[in-house]
Amino acid sequence: MPAAVRGGSQTQAKPLGKAPPNASKRPSAKRPAAAAGPRLDGAGVSPKVALAASAGVLVLAVVATLGTGGRGERLGHAISAGVDSRFGQAGFRLRAVHVEGASAMATQDIVAATGVYKDQPVLGLDLEGVRQSVEKVGWVKEARVVRLLPDTLVIAVVERKQLAVWQHNGRTMVIDERGQPIPEADPGRFPTLPLVVGLGAAEMAPGILPTLAQRPRLMERMEALVRVDNRRWDLRLKDGSIVQLPAVGEEEALMQLEQLDQRSHILELGFERIDLRNPDVVAVRPRQAAPAGQLVAEGA
Repeated sequence: MPAAVRGGSQTQAKPLGKAPPNASKRPSAKRPAAAAGPRLDGAGVSPKVALAASAGVLVLAVVATLGTGGRGERLGHAISAGVDSRFGQAGFRLRAVHVEGASAMATQDIVAATGVYKDQPVLGLDLEGVRQSVEKVGWVKEARVVRLLPDTLVIAVVERKQLAVWQHNGRTMVIDERGQPIPEADPGRFPTLPLVVGLGAAEMAPGILPTLAQRPRLMERMEALVRVDNRRWDLRLKDGSIVQLPAVGEEEALMQLEQLDQRSHILELGFERIDLRNPDVVAVRPRQAAPAGQLVAEGA
């Protein structure tokens, strides 16, 4: 059988990258020195002052738009641009993204999917669009996005639980608790996940792995769970032994194996094959000893 190489919490993302070229601020014309008093072009301005100034911008934008026609879309763009610009000058620009509920491996992909950048106007962020983009990431089951003024975006996610590593047709990938692949997950970084092999193994694994997990003696000896003809399972153990399970009644068959192990410690003694496909008969094929005088290679 081909071998596979296989190997939340609140996480703060790395500093945001620079804004794309088209998002850079246009150089503003020089203005004469203003009289002493509150300034609107610095991060130290209070939200009340910034809001009052922005209200004035909105009024001017509305008047200008109504005077030039195109009252619908133009009005919306003028209002949005005015709010973003003035609040951006007042310090309401994106400085940090916090991701909650995701592992360190998932966080980088989540932040990349948002499409946000450093110094982007916070009030102009499309929170629903960001949420939809985040939920397209394979790691993410669901997400919630919150704008935390003046300069932070908080993304709370429910991460999909990694169930097993699936191997088929020369490809290996991590699957979740529903048997769906997680494309961004590197199988090599999940060495403790069980290995399931074959056509249909991913879809059927959620049905049997919880049952196997209740039998730690068997799980610690299992190398892979192999789907046979997409209708039943073979358990391949690390010592080369095979346990053949039936197409139906898998849990009952595993209980038979458990009872057999309690009586004879067969999992420790070793065997070539145990056939549990017939519920009325348990067939055990002992491991054949090497003929007298024949050397056995180390590790065989």
